Order: sequence, then structure tokens, then C-alpha cells
Amino acid sequence: MAKLPGAIQGARVVGERYVRAQRRANPEGRMPLFDHLRELRNRVVKMALGLIAGMIVGFIFFNPVWRVIEHPLCAAKIRGYTGCGQLGVNQLVLNGPLDAFYLRVKVALIVGIILSSPIWLYQLWAFIAPGLYAREKRWGHLFLGTAVPLFLAGNVLAYLSLGRSMHYLLDLTPHGVQNLIQVDLYMSFVMTMLVAFGIALELPLLIVMLNLAGILTHERFRKWRRVLIFAVFLIAGIANPSPDPITMLILGGACAALVEVAEFIVWRHDRRRARLHPDPYAGLSDDEVSPLDLDERPDNRLN
Repeated sequence: MAKLPGAIQGARVVGERYVRAQRRANPEGRMPLFDHLRELRNRVVKMALGLIAGMIVGFIFFNPVWRVIEHPLCAAKIRGYTGCGQLGVNQLVLNGPLDAFYLRVKVALIVGIILSSPIWLYQLWAFIAPGLYAREKRWGHLFLGTAVPLFLAGNVLAYLSLGRSMHYLLDLTPHGVQNLIQVDLYMSFVMTMLVAFGIALELPLLIVMLNLAGILTHERFRKWRRVLIFAVFLIAGIANPSPDPITMLILGGACAALVEVAEFIVWRHDRRRARLHPDPYAGLSDDEVSPLDLDERPDNRLN
């Protein structure tokens, strides 16, 4: 028993040597197809477990979470009146005996997606990382430390915009008409808003990661800047589940502002890369002979 810690230490050293040998033998991290499928299965299982853990929290705290979710609808003003229920102008209704259970499942799903966002975002990155080079894998902390706050910021922005959407849409109700809104339709609307806003705010992070990988340069970004800004507002209009123009402008404006921040980061990174690794052919005109061509001339080879 006294030699057990030494044996464990020896096994650990052997394991570390084996891992280093495997990395030297396969530095690019290539795997056969079935290994990729097994890796994908493991990542999906971990994402599902994180989602289930978050949903359990949602089931436990259903009542306070539901009050937060229904607040934008109940606070929406229609001809100066607000409120839900029999005395209010808006009323949420359930149509079937199982709808109350499905409501709790959907509320728990929303809570699970938000709480488990660090887990499933990390698992997505971990699945892509083996195909990257060693220097690119170090960006995992940057990706995770930025993707999670952006997704949560998108959720907060969606919730704040939800009140404006409810006010705009329900204020179109004619006089003498009461809104009997199905809970299932309202929950689908809320979930679409949260997911759309959360994913839309990840676009600037994608631009930065493509630049760090050497795929997207600032020069190319600058040429397509106007088209990209237009595409941001177009995607915002498509992702926005309501025809409310204010909500579309909020989402598109937030994404456009983050794209400008991403452009600045890309510009700084390209300047730093050019300073550390200058291009030997920069500044040459199209008809000027490069230094490599001078070395290849016959008279140079004779000398």
C-alpha cells in the first residue's frame, strides 16, 4: 500500500508519454470516419446531459420563470389598458388537457438552453478543434469566453424587444375584440426570439475567428463591408419572428455595431501580422521583377 502513490505516479508519466507520442505521430489530429462519428456522439451526449440538467432547474423554478416570460404580454398596452386574465385585455388560454404539461416542458427547455449554453458551445468548439492546428486550438478560451456572453446578451436583447413586439402587434386589435392567445403559440414566439437573437449576435465572433484562421483578411472584409451590413439587416428581418420594424432595427443595429467592433479587431490583427511577418513582395508593381525571379536568371546561376 505504501508503494501505491509511486505506482500511480509512474502510470501517469507513462500515460503522458503515450499522449505526446500520439501527438507527434498525428500532429494534425486526423481521425477515421467512425472515430469522428463516435466523437460526435460523445459531444451530443454531453450536450444533452447539460440540457437535461438545465431543464431540471427550469422545472423546479417554473413559477418565477413563467411570471418573467408572460410579463411582456401582460404589460403590453392596448388602447391604454394592460393586464392578463379575465380582467385584462389579454388572456392566455390552453386548449387541451396536456397543454399545461407541455407548457412546463417548454419553459424548462428555455431555461435549459440558456443555462447549458457554456456546455453546448464548448462541445461544438471541442468537436471542431481537433481539425485545427496547435496555435488555433488555443483560441478555444477566446471563443468560449466571447460566445457565451454574446449569446446571453442576445437573450437579454430579445426579452427587452419582446415587450415592444407585443405592444406593436396587440395594439392592432380592433375595438371590442379580446385577445385569447394560445400559450403554445406564445411560447413558440418567445423561443424563436431568444434563439434568433442569441445566434445572430454570434456573427461578429465568426468574422473574428475566420480572420484568426487566415481565411478572411481586412482587405477582403473592407471590399464586402456594405454587402455584409446589408446582409446583417436582411438576416435580422428573416430571423425576427414578428413584422415589427422596431424589433428588426434593434436586432440589425446591434449586429451591425458588433460587426464594426469585429472589423476593428480584424484590422488590428492584420496590422500586427504584417508587422511581425512582412510580405517581401509588398509594394512591387505588376511589371516589376520579383527578387525570386532575379535569382532564377541564367547569369545569376552562372555567378
